[in-house]
Amino acid sequence: MKKTLTSLAVAASLIAAPALAADKLLLKTPIAFSTALPGLGSPIPRVAEQVELMSGGTLRMKIYEPGKLVAPFEILDAVSTGKINSGYTTAGYWAGKIPAAPLFSAVPFGPEAGEYMAWLYYGNGMTLYQEMYDQAGYNVKVIPCAVIAPETSGWFAKEINSPEDLNGLKMRFFGLGGKVMQKLGVATSLLPGGEIFPALEKGAIDATEFSMPAIDARLGFHKLVKFNYFPGWHQQATVFELMVNKDVWNEASDQHKAIIENACKASMADSFAEGEAIQHAALIDNVENNGVMIKDWSPEMLDTFRTTWESVAAEEAANDAFFAKVLGDMNEFREGYELWKSHAFLPRK
Repeated sequence: MKKTLTSLAVAASLIAAPALAADKLLLKTPIAFSTALPGLGSPIPRVAEQVELMSGGTLRMKIYEPGKLVAPFEILDAVSTGKINSGYTTAGYWAGKIPAAPLFSAVPFGPEAGEYMAWLYYGNGMTLYQEMYDQAGYNVKVIPCAVIAPETSGWFAKEINSPEDLNGLKMRFFGLGGKVMQKLGVATSLLPGGEIFPALEKGAIDATEFSMPAIDARLGFHKLVKFNYFPGWHQQATVFELMVNKDVWNEASDQHKAIIENACKASMADSFAEGEAIQHAALIDNVENNGVMIKDWSPEMLDTFRTTWESVAAEEAANDAFFAKVLGDMNEFREGYELWKSHAFLPRK
């Protein structure tokens, strides 16, 4: 009897083995940001490590550095068509394809990281985020997978004391903030991180913004331009996304879906904490060792940026119904949040 039971157990394991193997999933994941950039590219290898651990090896992610498998600006199309089954990037890169996309990445004078996550997870943000890609005809499942705190406002070769000082500059600028700068006479371009330093060096651009001080330091902007402006009014927080081809997502097991979603949710906290922990050292190093002059925008300049953004927002909403829908929902959520924020948090110095 014992021998029979043993034989049955072995047979059952052999029958079960192909089913387990068929349930394995490998996500080949090109990324838009180098893994050497803390907060931008560094979160996704940690996500890959965690999904493999949590799944017992049945779910793995293979990370490809920018340009190694798919160019950063081609990731959305490649995931949608099934050329690749996943990708890690930021929605702001799709502004030319989907006008509302930057609203899910960074908004001028918009929500900080905590408020952004509140809107995404407990407001209508995630529903609208997925609806945006569905409505635009992209075959992707979107999952927020990292978030960082405010960026610097930019790196300039000379002081900027008035809006007139911006007129005529050539500057790398991201997202909706770029439309603000265009209205102020700046010729903007959206370059991937690795192309910015050469463009500055060759004079193709005069100034740039990219990210937080510790990230900008890795790209060496301080070697070429010495005036670093704050606050980053254009990106008080930036969200990064993991996209999975929707056919692949629909065929994945519930366990794998839960692991991916929860690993990304954990990464939102982890990436935010990482970014907040390392900025002060970069600021100190810039001033003490790199000759950088840290400047704060005057109230007048911030007012100029804000009123110009309000004009841009109105134009974008008038030109695209879904942009208007998302911005309206976000603003309604923020109005309620402001009541809490104004009472609960200490005023800034």
